[in-house]
Amino acid sequence: MRCVIARYPFDLTKDGVLDSMKGVTPEPVTGESVTIGRRRYPVKQVGEVITRQDRRDFSGGEVTRAMARLGFTCHAAPDATPAPAATPVQTASALLGGATSPDA
Repeated sequence: MRCVIARYPFDLTKDGVLDSMKGVTPEPVTGESVTIGRRRYPVKQVGEVITRQDRRDFSGGEVTRAMARLGFTCHAAPDATPAPAATPVQTASALLGGATSPDA
């Protein structure tokens, strides 16, 4: 399937992408990602491997659209995890002017 990434046309196939990503260790996912095989890769890493271009040359959206058209499962960026809530003891200690963390 012909896909345009970073203003360059690429003829990509699902099997070709699977072969390209074989043996590539996934980086930690912090943004958009795509599931290839049984592994979840950041879209920028996938784009870099399949196009052999620098990650700054293309957007994650271009790679996500191409991977979705090829039938891969794409995932949105994970939600940020909220800061842990203070325990009742920490809250009381802070209100009384004491230490705000158990380490202090």
